[in-house]
Amino acid sequence: MSKTAARKLVCLVGWLLATSVAAGQVTNLAAFDKHKIHLGIQIGYAQSKFDLHYTEDEEVREFLQGTTSYYSPGFRIAFIVDLRLNNYLSVRTLPGITFFNRNLYYSWESGYSATQRGLDPYRQVESVYGEIPFDIKFRALRWRNFRTYLTSGMSYGFDFASFRNNKNNDEQSIVKLNTSDFRFTAGAGFDFFLRYVKFAIELKFSFGLRDLLIPDNDIYSRSVDNLNSRSFLVGFTFET
Repeated sequence: MSKTAARKLVCLVGWLLATSVAAGQVTNLAAFDKHKIHLGIQIGYAQSKFDLHYTEDEEVREFLQGTTSYYSPGFRIAFIVDLRLNNYLSVRTLPGITFFNRNLYYSWESGYSATQRGLDPYRQVESVYGEIPFDIKFRALRWRNFRTYLTSGMSYGFDFASFRNNKNNDEQSIVKLNTSDFRFTAGAGFDFFLRYVKFAIELKFSFGLRDLLIPDNDIYSRSVDNLNSRSFLVGFTFET
């Protein structure tokens, strides 16, 4: 996340906290937690990268110094179905779609890159993930119009873009990935009870459990032994 975006997020949280304290004598949505089911929507700013292991292939290591991946931005939109279990726990699902591009960067030996025509320093992998996360939400006691919470769960994702990315391309070598992924998720958030809706800011981390790499003799794929997804999300939710 850029410094400008981080400052805006801090200012937003500060403003909401100040508003909640200032309006502390008025309890918004007093009966909200008595309802069994809540519906809502989430939009978010996501960043994702590959957690990878540099290849053990000695032949490749002769002309490749290393392979890396850095966080790239993305966007997520999801629906929320939250089922209250008791005053402190609820289970929820957030089916949605996440769009992002992840890059692999290659450090070729200077002598090798000089002799290979069209050798690229990076490969971009486009992804459009349909995701179905299931979370357990641990809620703190409500204080006026404010509350904190923690989440933990699992998520299944299916990459619709992989159908196109895995097809042979005569013009450019590609890194082929498995279409599905399973992830462990953990996060924290802040609930703000406004006059008509409950607004929340949530930070969630995701750790891919499946090796996404499809083995291939292509030089760009041979540069790593496995690829796992890593991502985090700053989500903004609205629930009724």
